Amino acid sequence: MSIERVWQPPCGCPADPCDSAQPQLVLYNSLVDRKVPFVPAAGPQSKQITWYTCGPTVYDSAHVGHARNYLSFDIVRRVLEDYFGYNCLYIMNVTDVDDKIILRARRNHLLASYRDAARDPAQVFADASAALAAAVDKQRGKVAEAEAALAEAAADSSSAAEKRREELSTNVAQEQMLLGKQMAAAAALESAGAAAAIEKQLEIAGDALAEALDRQLGATVTDPAIFRAHAAKYEAEFLEDLAALGCRLPAVLTRVSEYIPEIVQYVEQIVANGMGYEANGSVYFDTQAFRAGGHTYGKLNPWAVGAAALAGEAADATGEKRHPSDFALWKAAKPGEPFWDSPWGKGRPGWHIECSAMASAVAGDKLDIHTGGEDLRFPHHDNELAQAEAYYHACGCQQWVNYFLHSGHLGIEGLKMSKSLKNFITIRQALESFTPRQLRLMFALQPWEKKMNYGEQAKEEMRAKEALLKNFFANVDVVLRTQKVAATSQRWEEEERQLQRELDGAQRRVHEALCDNINTQAAMGALCDLVKAANIYLAARQDAAGPPPQPFLLRAAAAFTTRILSVFGLAPSPGDFLGFADPAVAANDDAMHAVLDGLCAFRDSVRALAKAKAPAAEVAAACQGIPSEEAQQAGASGRPKEMLAALSTFQAEIAGLAAAGAPPGEVLAACDRVRDDTLVDLGIRLEDKPDGSSVWKPEDPAVLRQEQEERRRAAAEARGKKLRGQLDNKRKELDKFEKLAALPSIPEALADKYRFDGAGEPSHDKEGAALEGKALDKAKKEVEKQKKVRAPLEKKLAEDPQFLSALAADIAALSAELAALGVAENGSA
Repeated sequence: MSIERVWQPPCGCPADPCDSAQPQLVLYNSLVDRKVPFVPAAGPQSKQITWYTCGPTVYDSAHVGHARNYLSFDIVRRVLEDYFGYNCLYIMNVTDVDDKIILRARRNHLLASYRDAARDPAQVFADASAALAAAVDKQRGKVAEAEAALAEAAADSSSAAEKRREELSTNVAQEQMLLGKQMAAAAALESAGAAAAIEKQLEIAGDALAEALDRQLGATVTDPAIFRAHAAKYEAEFLEDLAALGCRLPAVLTRVSEYIPEIVQYVEQIVANGMGYEANGSVYFDTQAFRAGGHTYGKLNPWAVGAAALAGEAADATGEKRHPSDFALWKAAKPGEPFWDSPWGKGRPGWHIECSAMASAVAGDKLDIHTGGEDLRFPHHDNELAQAEAYYHACGCQQWVNYFLHSGHLGIEGLKMSKSLKNFITIRQALESFTPRQLRLMFALQPWEKKMNYGEQAKEEMRAKEALLKNFFANVDVVLRTQKVAATSQRWEEEERQLQRELDGAQRRVHEALCDNINTQAAMGALCDLVKAANIYLAARQDAAGPPPQPFLLRAAAAFTTRILSVFGLAPSPGDFLGFADPAVAANDDAMHAVLDGLCAFRDSVRALAKAKAPAAEVAAACQGIPSEEAQQAGASGRPKEMLAALSTFQAEIAGLAAAGAPPGEVLAACDRVRDDTLVDLGIRLEDKPDGSSVWKPEDPAVLRQEQEERRRAAAEARGKKLRGQLDNKRKELDKFEKLAALPSIPEALADKYRFDGAGEPSHDKEGAALEGKALDKAKKEVEKQKKVRAPLEKKLAEDPQFLSALAADIAALSAELAALGVAENGSA
């Protein structure tokens, strides 16, 4: 019985791309397992596409199998963006809530506690032996189940069963491999004996012992920080690996723990649409109701539907499922697991719901592209599709994703590389043997959708191609440096015309290859053929008696090759740098970042201590271990070395101040100097933030110095303005009081009207007549008026007999400060 595959071409998608005179972009779509024309959901003329990729489940270190997936789709993304010109909203999730994370975090915690408490090697031997025996028995059961499932499929002669048998056969091999590893561990422990060191025993049997401890004590691990710390550690490691591989970062990073409300709402809507049901606090997806609603379940891997060995979920021991194919949307809380509140009680998301909910939250009800590893086809991606169609059921959604792309397995020793099989090589281990470019080239030389073996043949092919390309660029560089165009003939002969034909052909072949499912293997083949043709041309032109090689033609061939290599991420690409960044300088960025980040962190801690007026001993303690080992390694050469010298000098200064018991103000001044002087000279702008942290940014030292001068000038002008105001007021005040001081005495001032007695009171008019009645009252009023005029000065002098001298001194000081600022008293600079 054949299985009909369902795919709805986007609007404007050509029925047959071969009808076009020009090559049309086609992609291998896992929804139909064939190449189909690529057309954005927004229409054939649109350059806007949405892309969701399944990121890591952060429970362990990423391995080369993951690198194959992320590097392959990074290349595909770069081709779509940099070659075909699409603008891609690239979304990547991080699964930080998952069964694997919970188990690994819990088991690591329990094993660490066991290790800390272990004292008796004999007791550890007994515990480890029992744990390994239980693990072997459990794995024998899994092998038996896998073999039974394969035997059952063998009795079915349909085409669907043939595909299922292939996957079940691989599953048997994987389970047998795990059994062999556990039996080998048991034999190794027996060989080591009960007297072996505790650490040696735990090295052999740690995984099995951790599983045994989890069965006994897992429910006692209730601290949410244990699970979050575990996920955060491996998420950070993954992002570092991604950067080390040169992968472009996503536009959106969605973390499960940050989208719980959206996930809960998503589950609620699926239940409301009649395609989910609650059972004892858990919620399950109803596959039968989904089918009854007119949807197809198992679009990507229909032959796997119903195969328990391929479903990826534990057997339903609770009896809560209505059908064996149903799967968890929300899991009721269990002891020893993190949980969140929901309408169904405390619990956590199922594995599959996270991607549907988070992708929908960002991109809505239609994705152009969804990518992931081949092993995620079923059940994960098929369940994702079902969930999204169920969620958007009322909108008539029958196809949430238009193009599903799956990278082929990376095999090692005949099996896929896998954490569960423990046959993996971490990305960091691989980068000890290969450069990031070499790994990327290795994968670019293989079709992204097909299986690939991580073996010597692939490695040797990569090394040969890299050597060919490096040698070509070196040869062209020699020609460009040594050929004097103005002094040599630039006439083309047949050899030049032939090389131009090779270049034309390579350009056409590369375009056709990239249109054909982004076939980087064929594109690289075309580039290598062009390089070989250029090498033949160079060899023919080496005869000193003949015409020299044409540098412009060679440069054109090298430029095209470089352009395509940059599209693949094998050479610096404009899309990898921001602003006016220089790729040559950017090569040192990571090392420089490590040193500068260390300097800023140290300075932030010192400033915080100084502001808090912490004891000198705490400041001295903050100086310990600075520079860090990472900073010392990063600052081995080049500009990072200059940064490291600045950090070391700053650390020594702070340590000296702490040893001398310097006041906090001196420590803060040192922090200001490294910001305003040292780092400015190194071309680093350091900005202090209100929360006490700081951020650094690269900048031209001349620009920074100019800004400093402008700030100094602005500050001087502001200070000058304030000082000029004070000076004006002081001068007015001095002028006022000096005028008061210059006034004649009251008897002298009123001598033209009155005569005064010995007490200074008016007694007669100027004619000598005695003042009486109204005349005396009038004279007294005029005297009081004169006293009021002189009262302010008299008050000031009573307070400070040197008032006028002090006021004059203040004016002189203000004038001197203005002069020191370089600001004239009239306001001009």
